Amino acid sequence: MDVSGGSGQPRSGDDRPAKDAADPTAPATGPTDHRGPGPRGNTSEEDSAPAPRANANPAEDDPEGTPTGPEQPTTEGPAATPSGAERPAAHAPAEPDRHAPTSTPTPGQHHSFAHSGIAKGRPPGPRPKEPGPGGGILMGRPFGVPVYVAPSWFLVAALITWVFGGQLDRVLPELGAARYLVSLFFAVAFYASVLVHELAHTVAAIRFKLPVRRIQLQFFGGVSEIEKEAETPGREFVLAFVGPLLSLVLAGLFYLAMKPVEPGTVPGVLLAGLMISNLIVAIFNFLPGLPLDGGRMLRAVVWKITGKPMSGTVAAAWVGRALAVSVLIGLPLLNSSGVLGDGGEDVGGMDTVTDALLAAILAAIIWTGAGNSLRMARLREHLPELRARTLTRRAVPVENDTPLSEALRRANAAGARALVVVDADGTPMSLVREAAIVGVPEHRRPWVAVSGLAQELTDGMRVSAELAGEDLLDVLRATPATEYLVVEETGEIYGVLSAADVERAFVRAMARPAS
Repeated sequence: MDVSGGSGQPRSGDDRPAKDAADPTAPATGPTDHRGPGPRGNTSEEDSAPAPRANANPAEDDPEGTPTGPEQPTTEGPAATPSGAERPAAHAPAEPDRHAPTSTPTPGQHHSFAHSGIAKGRPPGPRPKEPGPGGGILMGRPFGVPVYVAPSWFLVAALITWVFGGQLDRVLPELGAARYLVSLFFAVAFYASVLVHELAHTVAAIRFKLPVRRIQLQFFGGVSEIEKEAETPGREFVLAFVGPLLSLVLAGLFYLAMKPVEPGTVPGVLLAGLMISNLIVAIFNFLPGLPLDGGRMLRAVVWKITGKPMSGTVAAAWVGRALAVSVLIGLPLLNSSGVLGDGGEDVGGMDTVTDALLAAILAAIIWTGAGNSLRMARLREHLPELRARTLTRRAVPVENDTPLSEALRRANAAGARALVVVDADGTPMSLVREAAIVGVPEHRRPWVAVSGLAQELTDGMRVSAELAGEDLLDVLRATPATEYLVVEETGEIYGVLSAADVERAFVRAMARPAS
C-alpha cells in the first residue's frame, strides 16, 4: 500500500519498512534487488506498513536499493522481499545521452521478396519517433506514411540495369547503348510496383488502426514497418494477404496491357518483364514461411487453430528456416536446369556463381528474418511483465540549493536510489543524474548544489505509474531520455524510472523461454 509523503514528497517505489538502510554513496549500475533482511521476509505487500515521508525517521523508511550517491562502495545483489516480487533498484543512468531501449522490435513488419533475379526484405529494427538519416532519401508521404529509398537501392538498381540490359541486347540488339536507359526505366518501374505492394500492407494497417512507421525501398526490395501486431488472427491474415494479392493484380494488368502491343518492341519487352517480375513477387511471398507474407498467413492460421499467437510464430518461423535451406540448395539447381531461365550457355561458370551467390544472400535473409520473428515473439510475450511501478526506483525530493552531500545523506536515510529536484512548493523540476554525481570528488560534495547535476524535466519525461507493456514502451520511445519521473494519477511523485533498467528488463525477458 503506497502512501504519499505529502505535498511534493515522493511515494516510495516499494512501501516496506526498512531494517537496514543502504549506504548512500554507491551509485547503481544495474537493476538489482536490495531488500532488507529480517523476520518480515514472508509478509505480503498488502500487510506492509505504510512508507513514511522521505524526510521522516530514517530507521523506519524503506531500503529499496542503494541511494544515488557514490561515497563508499556497496554490494548489489538479489535478496528476498516481503512480497517476493522482483524489483530492480532505480538509479540515474550512467550516461547522460542514453535513451529508451534500442532493442525494441517493430512488431508488424511485412517483408516482401521480389525476384527477377532480385529479392527483397530486411529484419526489423528499433523505432525512433521519426526515422533518421539512415532511413534514406524521403520520396513522399502517401497516406501520411513516409516512403524512403535506402542508399542500397541504387546498388540493386544498377544491378538490374546491367542484368536486364544484357537480356535486351539479345532480344533487341538494335537498341545499342540505349538498352541501358530502357533497363533503368524497368528498374524504376519494378520498384514502383514493389511500392504498390507495400502500400497495400500500409492501407490495410491504417484500416485496422495500426500505426505504420515508414515504408523503405532497399536492397532486395522493401519493407512496411507496422508498429503493432494485429489484434486477431483474421486481421493478421488480411494484413499479410493484401500485399501478394496486389502483386498478382499488377501482373494481371501488365498481362492485359501486353495484348495490344507487338511482342518484339521495347514496350512489349518492358510489359512482359514487369508482368513476370510481379508474378514471381506474388508467388514467392505466398510461400508459407516467416518473414514472408505467406509466413504471416500461416502464423495467423495456426494462431486461429491453437488460440496462441506464439504457437503460430514458432510454426511459421521453422517453416521459414526450412524454406531458407530449400532456397540455398534449390535455386541454383533450378536455374542450372533451365526451369527459371532460357538455359543459355554459362560463360566461364559466371552464371552458376551468380546464382549461388544470389541463393546464399536470399537464404540468409529468410533465415535471419525467421529467427528475428521468433525472438520478437518471445519478447512480446513478456512485454506485460514490464511495469513502470515495478521498475521504478525510490526517490527523495531535494531543493535546488541543497548540497550534494546533504542530498546523499537524505537518500541514504530514506533508502532511496534517486534524487528529484523540487521547487519551494514541492513541484518536481529536474532529475539528478548519477553520472554527474560520480564525477564529483567526495571532498567537493558539500560545496556542489544538486541543481548543477540535474536534467530538466519535460512533459514527455513524466510517466504514469500505471503504464505497462507496449503502452509504457510507446511513452518512452516518444521522448527518448536517460530517466523519467514516475507519478501517480494524482500527480504525486512515485519515483524515477531509468531507461537502463527497462533495457535490462528486455534482456532478461529475452533470456527466459517462452511459455
